[in-house]
Formats: sequence, structure tokens, C-alpha cells
Amino acid sequence: MGNVRLRRWLNQPIVTYLFLGLQTLVFIVAYFFPGMIESQGAMFGPFVVYYSQYWRFITPIFIHFGLMHFAVNSVVLYFMGARLEAMYGHLRYFFIYLLSGISGNLLSFALNEAGVQSAGSSTALFGLFGAFVVLGIHYKNNYAIQVLVRQFTLFIGVSLLFNLIDSSVDIWGHIGGLLGGLLLGNVFGLPQRLRDYSIHIRIISGIGFAFLVVICLIYGFKKYQLLV
Repeated sequence: MGNVRLRRWLNQPIVTYLFLGLQTLVFIVAYFFPGMIESQGAMFGPFVVYYSQYWRFITPIFIHFGLMHFAVNSVVLYFMGARLEAMYGHLRYFFIYLLSGISGNLLSFALNEAGVQSAGSSTALFGLFGAFVVLGIHYKNNYAIQVLVRQFTLFIGVSLLFNLIDSSVDIWGHIGGLLGGLLLGNVFGLPQRLRDYSIHIRIISGIGFAFLVVICLIYGFKKYQLLV
């Protein structure tokens, strides 16, 4: 009986629940202590460079500016995250989400104007979009996957279009997350279906992700050093 309950629990999107719980907890804390979470954890390039606050590449994933920002991202994470976690498995999904969010914050750090503050799980969510696109490329004859890819590709297009007309949205963070998800979707692949992925593509994608990280760090630090 215990093993059955354990299997049922493991079949739940437990990592998605974990990420939802974390960003909900952070939102509640930020409500009672306004400004504290944002000042200590949002992406803010000068503090990364001048005070070595490298955690700011991770913490912005769980911080949101306002109720609507938090609510929309939480709903998207719940529905899309649960689907992707069921496909990739808990561990692969964990790393795709987290590393995509980091890559989004890195590109934001590198390409945004100096002193821009940003946060939100949308960097990681765009990574999930990218992982879905990779599935669509690998499984062109799978109707269910193609339906999901079309739905989320439409969302990507609308979101990017919105970014172009809304200056408050961190478009570089979204693009960085999307690139990270595309690369990481190839790196990890679907469990039990790894033979469907070329080992050469997986290696190239891994190198590409590492290159993205290094270039963003170099360019970002160089940008702030030139301002001194």
C-alpha cells in the first residue's frame, strides 16, 4: 500500500508544485515587507558586478512585481509545467526550468541598459516554451505533441509581440530563457527515448548553452567596467 501511494505521489508534478510554492512564499513575504525582496533578489547588474551578488542570476525567477504579474505567471507555470514535467521527468524538468531562468537573467544582465531591474518566472517559462518546440521538431508525427507545440508557439509569438510595445517587459530575459530551453531540451532529451536524439546534436547544444553563459558573463562584466 505504501509503495502504491509513493508511486502516485511521484506521478504528480511535484517539481512544479515546488516552484509554485517557492514563488508564492516569496510573494507573501514581499507583501508584508515591501521592497525588501526586490532590493535583495531582483536582477540588478551593478550589484552583481560591484558587490559579487551572483545569487541574482537565480532569485529573480521567484520574484514578481505585483499581483497580476505573479498570478499570470503562476497559472502558466501550473498548466504548462505539469505537462512538461510529465514528459521529461522530475529531474530533467527541474534543470530545464532553473537553467533556462538563469540563462534569461544572464542575457538580461548582458544586454539590458545598465541599472535596469528585472524579475519574474517568465524567463524560466520561456525556457519551457523552448523545450516544447524541441519536442515538436523531434516528434513531427505525434499529434498530441504537435497540438501542444502550436498552442505554446502562439503564446510565444503573442508574448514577444507584447514585449515590443511594452517597454516595462524584459524582452532580453525572455529571449535568453527561450534560447536556454531550446538548447537544454536537446541536451536532456526525453527519458526512455534518448535514441531519438543525435548524440552530436546533444553535445553541440550543451556547448552552445555553455557558450551562451560565458559570453553573457563576459559582455555583462565588460559593460559595467567601462562605466567606471
